[in-house]
Amino acid sequence: MDTKAGFDTLAVHAGQTPDPATGAVMVPIYQVSTYAQDGVGNHKGYDYSRSDNPTRTPLQHCLAALEGANHALVYASGLAATDNLVRTIVRPGDHVVCGDDVYGGSYRLFDKVIRHWGVTFSYADFSTCDLEKAIPEGTRLVWLETPTNPLLKVSDIAAVCARAKAVGALVAVDNTFATPYFQRPLALGADFVVHSMTKYLNGHSDVVMGMVALNDTATYDKLKFLQNAAGAVPGPMDCFLVLRGLKTLGVRMDRHQQSGKVIAQWLSTHPDVARVYTPLLPSHPNYAVAQRQMSGFGGMISFELKAGNGLSSLERARRFVAATKVFTLAESLGGVESLIEVPALMTHASIEPAKRREIGIEDGLIRLSVGIENVEDLVADLEAAFRA
Repeated sequence: MDTKAGFDTLAVHAGQTPDPATGAVMVPIYQVSTYAQDGVGNHKGYDYSRSDNPTRTPLQHCLAALEGANHALVYASGLAATDNLVRTIVRPGDHVVCGDDVYGGSYRLFDKVIRHWGVTFSYADFSTCDLEKAIPEGTRLVWLETPTNPLLKVSDIAAVCARAKAVGALVAVDNTFATPYFQRPLALGADFVVHSMTKYLNGHSDVVMGMVALNDTATYDKLKFLQNAAGAVPGPMDCFLVLRGLKTLGVRMDRHQQSGKVIAQWLSTHPDVARVYTPLLPSHPNYAVAQRQMSGFGGMISFELKAGNGLSSLERARRFVAATKVFTLAESLGGVESLIEVPALMTHASIEPAKRREIGIEDGLIRLSVGIENVEDLVADLEAAFRA
């Protein structure tokens, strides 16, 4: 497949050819652990499925094509991908600069696990900070999430990468919210792209997986060695499901964005909403940056409820999310179904309350993952929750 083909063509075909044995159009599920060898070390490219699997390989080729990368590796979860990448890059005594508004699981991994390995971390708001001060000399790795989870901040990837290169640091971008359909961090100077493929890339809430994409072959070899040594690999059924999901990624992202914009505009005028967070609206403080480096956005929206009726903002948020019928109260995001949650109590509960508030994650913050249902039904569902 020509890697210069259009995104939707690559999503359907890259890395995938009809099965040579049967002509099957879809890559088969090779539910197998080991492979027969014609002689010692003489095999057909596969010897054990922890190292490689014929369903996993086409998925990795497809993902690399979508991100414009030379290589991609898939993992048992997004956090497994994050852990494998960070442990490959940093050593005890190294310093990592991370965005302050970052997925709670990433913060937990950095603060509760890797920090105790002798790695130091500092946190910065890359959307507003002085990059020279935030990324000092001696930094080994910059961990950048843009747009962020859950406040939807957008950072200038090219500017962050330029500063990182000036001090000899590497840059990893968590591209989960934007997907390669709307944003290509490697083309903007990043060294690595990370995804929780559980989210938009799979898109159907039936898989937990992660990935890393990169260009440098020497680092890829190190990542693959650690992955094989530690065994953080997905099963073939999960790989098959993500391959299936990728085929409709562009179509789904267009619909997520279309409905998300309608809901964001409606929320921005609602009397019970204190603030709406989304790069879909020109009122977003980083809207110009988003327009420059992204070709669009998805269906992620966060908003703050006003306190009222004698209830705190947190209690009102609890009642609001419990009252929706079409939006499902659940963690995660990026599926075809619409989800709703309270970050302070759910996805970001592992962050200390004082730090959450310092970042800007208020108790009354609600996060929406807008699915592909009829948008009028979604608006009506939210309106009913406001009245509950």
